[in-house]
Amino acid sequence: MSELGSAPVPAPSEQDHHRGEGPVTIVYADFECPYCAATEQRLGALPIAVVFRHFPVRSSHPRAWPAACAAEAAGLQGRFWEMHDLLFGDQARLEDPHLWDRARALGLDLERFDADRRTDEVRGRVKADFRSGVRAGVVTTPALFAWREGLAERVDVATLQRGFGAVSP
Repeated sequence: MSELGSAPVPAPSEQDHHRGEGPVTIVYADFECPYCAATEQRLGALPIAVVFRHFPVRSSHPRAWPAACAAEAAGLQGRFWEMHDLLFGDQARLEDPHLWDRARALGLDLERFDADRRTDEVRGRVKADFRSGVRAGVVTTPALFAWREGLAERVDVATLQRGFGAVSP
């Protein structure tokens, strides 16, 4: 990890996964983290654009990395957000047979899905997201950053909700 240093949160780009309209919030999350699932649900109720980046914390969530790779493999078939929602919707089942069940439910080509999730391209994507988070000071998930005027500012969900007049569920 010696190549990691201090750097700002990278600007949202075409390579990121974007969903929604409005002010941009960058989210570093782990598919096995229950706090991430709750945060994603709360963010979905806000009029914002979410940029999702992977931050699989393998030391405490051993299935987070395979889940991130599964989401990326689904993304190669145009179904990232659907897989994202399914993974957060049932975090107790992240083993391979359950990942294949989700891929099947989404109508993915299962052979391609299984091959893609093991490729250097997919693994590199997850690793790049993780490294950008480490460089930006992310140490735990979820980590949220409001993107305004070319700068990222660390925020929490409650602050975002107050900004839009929303109340916590």
